[in-house]
Amino acid sequence: MVRRQGPPFAGRWALPGGPVEADESVDEAALRQLQKETQVGNVYLEQLYTFGELKRDPRGRVITVAYYALVNEDRFRVSSRLNGGGTHLFPVRRIPALAFDHQKIIRYALERLRHKVNYTTVCFQLLPEKFTLSELQQAYEVILDQELDKRNFRKKMIQLNILKRTGEKKKGGPQRPAELYSFTESKVLKLQERGILIPF
Repeated sequence: MVRRQGPPFAGRWALPGGPVEADESVDEAALRQLQKETQVGNVYLEQLYTFGELKRDPRGRVITVAYYALVNEDRFRVSSRLNGGGTHLFPVRRIPALAFDHQKIIRYALERLRHKVNYTTVCFQLLPEKFTLSELQQAYEVILDQELDKRNFRKKMIQLNILKRTGEKKKGGPQRPAELYSFTESKVLKLQERGILIPF
């Protein structure tokens, strides 16, 4: 989120955004504005939805083409050079009151994500290249906003045959080192071709 400096909704948090220039596509504008306001770049953005209801902005008619991306927080350090540090990452369960209809946009993105987690590999975008089964389960639980049975989750993932053992162990922590896995994308694509969904 970025904190708005001027009216309307001065002081409120909002999603980063801005106008499309005459010499760029909406895709290019979305990436440019994200990088300009948060310093996060080089990410794949996917178009989410077009929001065009009346009176979304008290200044006049505004149509928003919203985008979303999944990024591993460890790979990016969000910062802002525009508004004196008024940029912040919020846990999805603790989002403050937002400007405009940005709460609605976030709810729509979450709904889309929860549908996609069952038939795509979006969840893996939130993980490092090598991860434990506990980290994978936690990513699913955060997206789905529900607790999953540990034994059942692991059994399903192993049966799908989309994970590859790396032969390495995760270092650190008081418990015995957990085994590290990586993701086999080609096998997921084959499952999708056969109409097999990840069953959560």
